Amino acid sequence: MIDLFIQFRVFDFIDIILVAALFFGLYRLLKGTSAMSIFIGIVAIFLIWQLVKYLQMEMLTAILGAFVSVGFIALIIIFQPEIRRFLFTIGAQAQEGKLAQKFNFLKVRSNVDLNIDALTKACINMSEIKQGALILLTRKNNLDDIVSTGVVVNADISNPLIENIFFKNSPLHDGAMIIRHNRITAARCILPVSNKTNIPGHYGLRHRAAIGVTEVNDCIALVVSEETGNISMVTGGEIRTIKPLELKEMIETELRV
Repeated sequence: MIDLFIQFRVFDFIDIILVAALFFGLYRLLKGTSAMSIFIGIVAIFLIWQLVKYLQMEMLTAILGAFVSVGFIALIIIFQPEIRRFLFTIGAQAQEGKLAQKFNFLKVRSNVDLNIDALTKACINMSEIKQGALILLTRKNNLDDIVSTGVVVNADISNPLIENIFFKNSPLHDGAMIIRHNRITAARCILPVSNKTNIPGHYGLRHRAAIGVTEVNDCIALVVSEETGNISMVTGGEIRTIKPLELKEMIETELRV
């Protein structure tokens, strides 16, 4: 025991702290998702592998060792959304830091000149008649991959156009609208649905898609519920219901972030 204590270095202590921080970060990243159970299972297998290796159980060690050796590729496939979200968080912080100040090309123009009055009026009008809608406002991400899944519109923002696109008999009403650089860039775009298991049951696919896309992209999602007429705003995977009179101020606040 004395020999072990003498061999315990400062770097060993730092190593333990960093590993603990890594696992805590992974826990926060996966909390509330279906991937959490998979992660716990992988950790359990790894601990069992270390145990049977210590007990010199050669057959089990070989079997579990083979599983762990190919597990890295499996982890990338299984946790692709979570890894993307993690890398996005690091990239977003880099854009806000000294790196972005030195290299202007890292900065992405957001909807600073957005016609908020027309957008707000359209959302309120659709809310009053319970007309469902899903609108994404770009910030640091241009959402090119999502735009490519829809129909290019490239039109000036106006509340009649927004309302007509989301009219239930319109061929473009199903899916999301992308607003970028103060223009309606595309409509009928397909969004990833969130895998979170703690989303309230009364939220439909529009709300789940809004949560999912904002988990991995820096954008603002506005959702008008077809069932209740409520207007919701989603940023960073977090959803909140907005009163119509507060909508314009909330959009302005989020665009300044």
